[in-house]
Amino acid sequence: MSKIRSSLLRLLAGASLALTGLGAHAQDKTLTLCWAAWDPANALVELSKDFTARTGIQMKYEFVPWPNFAQRMLNELNSKGKLCDLLIGDSQWIGGAAEQGHYVKLNDFFDKNGIGMKDFMPATVRGYSEWPKGTPNYWALPAMGDAVAFSYRKDWFSRPELRAEFRKKYGHELEAPKTWEEFKQVGQFFQGRMIDGKKVYGAALYTERGSEGITMGVTNTLYAYGFEYEDPKKPYEMKGWVNNAGALKGLKLYKELYDTVTPPGHSNAYMTENLDAYKSGQVAMQMQFIAFFPGISKDPNVGGDKSGFFPIPRGDKQFAQLGGQGISVVQYSDKKDMALQYMKWFAQPAVQKKWWDSGGFTCLQSVLNAPGFDKSTPYARTFLDSMKIVKDFWAEPSYAQLLLAMQNRVHDYVVAGKGTPQAALDGLVKDWTEIFREDGKLK
Repeated sequence: MSKIRSSLLRLLAGASLALTGLGAHAQDKTLTLCWAAWDPANALVELSKDFTARTGIQMKYEFVPWPNFAQRMLNELNSKGKLCDLLIGDSQWIGGAAEQGHYVKLNDFFDKNGIGMKDFMPATVRGYSEWPKGTPNYWALPAMGDAVAFSYRKDWFSRPELRAEFRKKYGHELEAPKTWEEFKQVGQFFQGRMIDGKKVYGAALYTERGSEGITMGVTNTLYAYGFEYEDPKKPYEMKGWVNNAGALKGLKLYKELYDTVTPPGHSNAYMTENLDAYKSGQVAMQMQFIAFFPGISKDPNVGGDKSGFFPIPRGDKQFAQLGGQGISVVQYSDKKDMALQYMKWFAQPAVQKKWWDSGGFTCLQSVLNAPGFDKSTPYARTFLDSMKIVKDFWAEPSYAQLLLAMQNRVHDYVVAGKGTPQAALDGLVKDWTEIFREDGKLK
């Protein structure tokens, strides 16, 4: 081989290695964000184009349909996988993710970058970021505020003949219900009624058994009459709190609503089934997470002036089941520094304003308290009112076992009609007590 040819080959090889190095470096400037597959995730994709433009960091996404989301992502965390650099995980995961080391603790990062948790809605900080609850230990940035509320067929409610009939029967106007008693009246009023030649029903409620559906529904009536997860003075002591007289009343009410205002066969329904029932014109009201309200507002069949929105009604008290998520940096990521750059960008007030405008649900108080926010969308006021009254399910590391126990006990009573509300809640206390004993949190 000639010296000239040998030198040329060495130069080409060096150039090739340099290009390979550049390629690897460019490839490294990519973050993968994991979340559920739904409209807010699509909005975040568009929003994040600004982050890429500012930093040169490319974004990839792993969006999983809701029915498979928890299992897929929790398996990823438990296996210490490197798929996700950033994860928008459910509020109930925070305890397990913190205690098992899945998430990066963010206190030092927040302090260094001037990100104050006092700047976010208190309920979202407690629900999405803190562990243990009530302590200033933060594992996520509040990302997607959400709660259970209702949409309703405003066009049906405004029909003069229906309003006159309702007024004559109940002695007050047909309006978006403010109490659970009014909700029952409205639901029963529409149940089996003919509207535009089609039989309709009162309300689509959450009844799904397999994951979390019926729990996300029934807690709203349980909270309304006095259900508590534990004695505030004695953690994990549940007898007389989970199964008190008010909780029995709330559970009995949810069963009565299931029996008297839901469509036939609505026995295993969650987000998708409720949306289908509402958008197809089958029900007058729909229990749903507020995150779906932008899509309802734009829907060709029920959007615009056809739909209105209202928070969870009150009983003796008024609480709504918290939904929503925080965004966390995954401990097993090799790109934590870039992931923290994304967090810093996302926390900016200007970005949070764009997040709301694009269909996301900001938790930043400066955006929420800005003049005119409550009128910025048809559902903005419902969102604000709902986030002031939220309460969440257990966020313990054993939340999945706690949830499964409640799903089974409540579904057996409400949908299958087995036993009594007393037996269902007594059984739930027994189940939860056993779980916490196994965890070493009860003797």
